[in-house]
Amino acid sequence: MMTIVSKTIDIKAKVSNVFTYFARPEHISDQFEERVGMTVVPMDIKAGMGVGTTFRVIGDFDGKRLEWDCETTEYIPEQKIAAKMIKGPFKKWNIAVEFKALEENLTKLTMTVNYEMPLGLLGGILNKIKFAKTAEKGMETALYKVRGLLEGNGSIPVYITLDAYRKLLEEKEKMNNVPVSTVLTRILEKYSQIETVKN
Repeated sequence: MMTIVSKTIDIKAKVSNVFTYFARPEHISDQFEERVGMTVVPMDIKAGMGVGTTFRVIGDFDGKRLEWDCETTEYIPEQKIAAKMIKGPFKKWNIAVEFKALEENLTKLTMTVNYEMPLGLLGGILNKIKFAKTAEKGMETALYKVRGLLEGNGSIPVYITLDAYRKLLEEKEKMNNVPVSTVLTRILEKYSQIETVKN
């Protein structure tokens, strides 16, 4: 039995900025709370994170570690990004993020996940008792965090060269895998200090 979890939120930011943030699968890690402990690792990148890009999702859901591989199936700039599970614990797992510009600086964002639990009837019961509620709460919290990030301090990750991106991931590892946004902020702070000393 398929379960669908969908949430919508309005973000006071340009649709291009919101899309740019979601176009990098590893940013999903930044959105989830600590107890979910989610990490997203890009594996094979196609056409600027477009269709065919694969990435691994590793999550700790209330003490249960789950891991699954996904592939981007749709990539329509400033409109939609969708991915499906190609290997993992669920019978099926799909995610779609849709973007709609309401005004120049206002974007409607809709995130929908539909999945089918393993273990037949038992999986369905476990899903109703626990997993669906965790998924719904996690998604809602994630969207509020994204809204806070994109509206709050304007630190929107942008497209960078693969070489620069690799260096960024190395720094992330050195900093005990803090979110990408934290790594960027620290790098910019160091740069700012260097510039101040120069002047």
